[in-house]
Amino acid sequence: MPDAAKHTPPGMENKVLHGRLDLGDTQLMGADVPGAQPMRSAYLSLSVDSSAEAERIYAALSEGGEVLMKMEETFFAYRFGQVRDKFGTLWMILHQKAMG
Repeated sequence: MPDAAKHTPPGMENKVLHGRLDLGDTQLMGADVPGAQPMRSAYLSLSVDSSAEAERIYAALSEGGEVLMKMEETFFAYRFGQVRDKFGTLWMILHQKAMG
């Protein structure tokens, strides 16, 4: 941010103003918000095109976090798992089966 020292509230010096994660054609954007608490009752759901990609992302999000449901096959997905990442965000990762 231009002139960050002048415009940054105390305690926000090492926070993220704008972050973007590109996942294929999808962009996940976020920022640290003063006073915000980690998400406790909402999941971000990420559907991917392969089981290998589901496993890769699940492993990355699990690192330093908490596994809530191990990655496995379900009736609706080749791979599905739930995790709370190290920042407290809840995730559902899946490689979905075609539903008829």
